[in-house]
Amino acid sequence: MDINTSSKSGFWSRRRVLGVTAAGALVFFVVGIIFWGGFNTAMEATNSTEFCIGCHEMENNVYQEYKPTIHYSNRTGVRAGCPDCHVPRPWIHKVVRKIKASRELFYWATGKIDTPEKFEEHRLDLAKSVWSAMKTTDSRECRNCHNFESMNPEFQKPRARKQHMNSFETGQTCIDCHKGIAHHNVRDQLTDEELEAIEAPDPKYVREIPKEYLEGLARVEAKEAAMAAEAKAKNEAAIERAVAALKAENERLVADAKNNVASVGAVPAAASNINVDWGKASTSDITVFYPGTASMEWILGRKHGGKRAFTKGDRCVECHGEETETIGQLIVSGESEKELEPNLIPGKRGSIPVTINATHDDEYLYLRFNWADGDHAPVPFVEGGKMDPENPMKLAFMVATDEVEYADRAGCWGTCHADADEMPFAPENQALKDSELAARLDLSAGVTKYLTESRTKIELKGRRGKALGGWDKLKSEGDLTAAMAANQYMDLVRYKSGADEVEDGQIMAERTMHGGQGAEVEASLKAGTWSVVVKRKLKSDQPGDVSIEPGKLYNFGFAIHDDFTNGRYHHVSLGYKLALDDDQAEINAVKQ
Repeated sequence: MDINTSSKSGFWSRRRVLGVTAAGALVFFVVGIIFWGGFNTAMEATNSTEFCIGCHEMENNVYQEYKPTIHYSNRTGVRAGCPDCHVPRPWIHKVVRKIKASRELFYWATGKIDTPEKFEEHRLDLAKSVWSAMKTTDSRECRNCHNFESMNPEFQKPRARKQHMNSFETGQTCIDCHKGIAHHNVRDQLTDEELEAIEAPDPKYVREIPKEYLEGLARVEAKEAAMAAEAKAKNEAAIERAVAALKAENERLVADAKNNVASVGAVPAAASNINVDWGKASTSDITVFYPGTASMEWILGRKHGGKRAFTKGDRCVECHGEETETIGQLIVSGESEKELEPNLIPGKRGSIPVTINATHDDEYLYLRFNWADGDHAPVPFVEGGKMDPENPMKLAFMVATDEVEYADRAGCWGTCHADADEMPFAPENQALKDSELAARLDLSAGVTKYLTESRTKIELKGRRGKALGGWDKLKSEGDLTAAMAANQYMDLVRYKSGADEVEDGQIMAERTMHGGQGAEVEASLKAGTWSVVVKRKLKSDQPGDVSIEPGKLYNFGFAIHDDFTNGRYHHVSLGYKLALDDDQAEINAVKQ
């Protein structure tokens, strides 16, 4: 009898997992852990800023321009390194990104970007690749650290709040507005078509506005309203003191005249022709600010981040109405937007808060401008320190209908161009003298303000060395006549304090300071406060005048030349709406 001497198989060879013995499964498991650990370690080793700047192409170029930015160093001590912005955190997306990165190793091996000159040559293409990728992922890497749900509008500027609300409602994503946040921005090298495509809202990204965001928005708006009310009360109190001082002075002078009392240097006050009940007038508080060389071309150009919103219909005041003081100070001091003011004036104030009272009767519009006078800041590049020694102050305002392009959102800014006198692209005097337009335009003082409607073309991009603006692209006389007939002009009234002179003209092909119906102005400087009262007929049959009628909104902007200044060195307002008995207008003239 045969006896089976074989023994039972052991556990590791008998037990099977998915057709593999337990011993084999264990081996595969251990090998898998080692492989995964090695793979993950290798991937993480390539996922650091130190690795990214291991080659001189990155260290000497993008890393150096990244170091001064807020993503490298900031008040909170949180640093966003290369992988935080360029590598997805979800594992699958991370692996895909690493595979795509092999192409960059090819560029490195072939020396495609191994010098600063080569890198600059390819910078735009590299940037467009990153922008496109971020657009398709709803700025996924930005949202590694930032997200809309955690934003608190109480810590945002008004324009940021507005743009983020646009993002919620229309489907914008981070990269649409925040190109160049860590590296040199080349957005201005894109064509208009490329910009429209890459920054267009995507309905897929529309979000519900978080409750916390709305609550924060309500709090900050209430806080700003309280601050505005406090500032308004202080300003009104100062104005009341100034008006009281002026009234007392006039009463004294009248009394001296009646009693034939000789008063050295005193002149009896003339009877006022602008006697209205200002208690029935509306009050508007508007801050004018120093614009430097910010022209209409700058607003429509690539360096103005809000260009897309502006050309889509947003008014300047909607984004910047609460930050004019900040903007003016940054420009006048050279702390920001340095290219906007190459000629700094030490001590010049960046903004001026102005209170405007507006009222009307059946025949006249009455406006009263009040603001505090400032300290004298001598102009270093003008002999004597005063640009216009004859006039301590000049005030001008413009009125236009919507027939003037961009007047509905920019006010009088549409008249300011980059090639006007003292602006960056102002033509040389000899070019003006030699121009055939010298017979049609008054170029004796350089290029003055003009409207786009008077030119065949306005250069906005300045590529291939072209000067911005369009002073030399004047339309034919027939076209200019048609534009005037179509109300494509801005009515201009200016008061000069030294000469006590009122000028009433218009701006279309150039600035013309005569031809209008005129206006009456009374101005005084008392107790450190300027008060300028304007009386102007509502209706006019003079060319270049805008007649003001009930039921219509008009575009309004004004400027103040304080401290003996001249030319572009003034303070200007954003564009506002003027109307009769319409509380939707920022300047609402209430009937007496």
